[in-house]
Amino acid sequence: MIDLHIHSVFSDGELIPAEIIRRAEAIGYKALAITDHADHSNIDLIIPRIVKVMERIQPFTNMVLLPGIEITHVPPDTIPDLAKESRRLGAKIVIVHGETLVEPVKEGTNIKALQSDIDILAHPGLITEEEAIEASARNIYLEITSRRGHSLSNGHVAHAALKYGAKLVINTDCHSPGDFISKEFAIKILKGAGLIEKEIYKVFQNMEEIIRRKIK
Repeated sequence: MIDLHIHSVFSDGELIPAEIIRRAEAIGYKALAITDHADHSNIDLIIPRIVKVMERIQPFTNMVLLPGIEITHVPPDTIPDLAKESRRLGAKIVIVHGETLVEPVKEGTNIKALQSDIDILAHPGLITEEEAIEASARNIYLEITSRRGHSLSNGHVAHAALKYGAKLVINTDCHSPGDFISKEFAIKILKGAGLIEKEIYKVFQNMEEIIRRKIK
């Protein structure tokens, strides 16, 4: 299993990074990214610390560890600069918290995120045709999620991505030990989103593709 959307105590997760890494390793994960929620107040606090702990632990695990960030609930026009700041601070995976059905994310977040230097648009809710086309054109991955609430629009996201050629990933948006999932369960979630076998296989290929690109 590869999981590129996990939260630690540096935002609203329950575990310190070292415990996240050990728990994921123990259940056979191949790679992960820790992507805590950030805005202008904490981005320079979180990323250097995630970079530091991953650099220290990486020699002791076969998993690929990627420092990341999830830009969350900020005014859409500020997303491009925050994405640049994330890269400068060392984030390998930059996620934007999309317009989920279950939180009051400001309208315009999806499209502004897709016009920025990010890797994944998380749980983008009722993503529009324009947004799905933009994701495809800019090679930004759209997220299918196991997270309760955010997963309500998985089927819509999958349909839009397949229709307009955008790439999909599956993540947990993990906040606590019980949020980790197996690959077998991830497959069930993707089937539930309406994907057929060859499309599910492609999702896991997409995840491998991200890892290969980030560790060059």
